[in-house]
Amino acid sequence: MPLYKTLAVTPDISIYLWKVEEQESTLQSPIVLTENSRTRLEGMKSELHRRGFLSIRHLLAEAGYKDHDLYYDALGKPHLQDGNYISITHSHNFTGIIVSKHIKVGIDIEKQRDKIARIAHKFTDLEYDSSSQELDLVRKLTVLWGAKESVYKILSIPGISFYQHIDIKEFDLTTGNTSGKAEFQGEQSNYNIFFLEFEGFTCVYALRI
Repeated sequence: MPLYKTLAVTPDISIYLWKVEEQESTLQSPIVLTENSRTRLEGMKSELHRRGFLSIRHLLAEAGYKDHDLYYDALGKPHLQDGNYISITHSHNFTGIIVSKHIKVGIDIEKQRDKIARIAHKFTDLEYDSSSQELDLVRKLTVLWGAKESVYKILSIPGISFYQHIDIKEFDLTTGNTSGKAEFQGEQSNYNIFFLEFEGFTCVYALRI
């Protein structure tokens, strides 16, 4: 079973990452799904999405939860029945969750792709050194997008714009961390942000301060 990585961020915050390599039947056999989850699974046309969905249930098990411990609110934000905070992500053949006892958290995994440079103007106006290698630019923009996505998942408020309302502090790829803030409807919130890279993917997670 390819549990790819676990990270103990703090004694109260843990991350679990899965590399989806198994067949759907292998992933499904040990998992007990609620009726709602079975309906969702059956409605997924993509096998990769179904396998990702099931792998997240394995990650829940790693964190000590079952499928019935997870529910979603009207905005589609995941919650745990015990009141702990959770955020969920999936990208291609990687899935991940972050679970926190006291601090609101968000997580995002993104595949590093050249096309992010073509849409960067939609989520940032930061100037990047034109002498930077193209790969480094893609990597940096992927971290930036993932950071904003992670903050957005924490807030989960309709109308928030990545470009207008979420700001990520300039960072160096070698440090693995930065900070950010969000300002929306007169409210401001601040975040510590961390990132790691593996197999052409970037995982970013945000902790609300």
